[in-house]
Amino acid sequence: MNDLAMRLAALDPEMAAALRAVGHFDALLAARAGLQDVVRGAAGLAGCPVRWADPDRGLVVRSRPDGVLEAGPDPDPAWPSVAVEGTGGTLLLERPGPAGTRDAVVLERAAAAVGTVLDRTRRGRPGADPASVEVVLDPAAAPADRSAAARRLGLAGPARAVALADGRWAVTGAGESSPVGVRCGTGPAVLVDELPRSAALAALALRLTAEGTPEDPGPRVVHADEVGTVLLLVEAADDAPPLPDVQALDAAAAAGPWVLTTLDAVATTGSQRDAARALHLHHSTLQDRLQHAEQLLGWDLRDPAGRLRLQLALHLRRAARSRAGQSVGRNTVG
Repeated sequence: MNDLAMRLAALDPEMAAALRAVGHFDALLAARAGLQDVVRGAAGLAGCPVRWADPDRGLVVRSRPDGVLEAGPDPDPAWPSVAVEGTGGTLLLERPGPAGTRDAVVLERAAAAVGTVLDRTRRGRPGADPASVEVVLDPAAAPADRSAAARRLGLAGPARAVALADGRWAVTGAGESSPVGVRCGTGPAVLVDELPRSAALAALALRLTAEGTPEDPGPRVVHADEVGTVLLLVEAADDAPPLPDVQALDAAAAAGPWVLTTLDAVATTGSQRDAARALHLHHSTLQDRLQHAEQLLGWDLRDPAGRLRLQLALHLRRAARSRAGQSVGRNTVG
């Protein structure tokens, strides 16, 4: 809060509450909060129940000030409200108007936050809408709400969550391909009730992706059900001190632009000759590079144990860099 804002807050308690509301919703968006988190935050700040309703889609999210989500009475035209641009929905404070300074700011900032949350939820199927995708992936959504959202998305059977690198989400049927040409992590195909878990695994799989460039070599798409227990290692490493093998990779990468591309090729191909072909190198040139890389890393890359160690170190380095660079929602396995 700047000096002017602090002086205004000292003079006017309503202004102080309004400024807190601005900061609260900014923090929620920075943490990639979901739709229900935004509505809960608005209810807590306003001190009364708040609901977001989209009658055309039959979607309602309502929270009490204590954060409990529950159904409520029919809307009263006297309640302060604001339309959420681009969604067809409306945000309402469940108390008679007119809205004061604090309530007006809560409504405005919460509506903007709802719009941002829904805008970053990418459509995963023809006819899908971002609000339904958000609900179907939200672990806090009521089962009935999730089932209704799944019907609106046309999900007649198992489906998978897809986390995209731009922060958006998709939901695809089990037999459908991932979005083409984009960097993403995909969760396993599951029944609708398990889609939040698919989303959690998709978010972890996204952390194992790379741009696929010489500066950031690696896969642009990672499927959670193809990397298995690596995802558990990613979570375990989040709570551990920096790993020596990852630190060794970082140090080796600084030695030259060829290091990471060479190590990625060695880790992902079936043999050294395949790696040399992928890199368009003569086999003897690759051998020279490997010898230098082994000196930089401190372990042998030519036996199965050393290659496995390299594969895990590359996975965990990408995950650590992703965690340092951004906060991805729904990234807890449980």
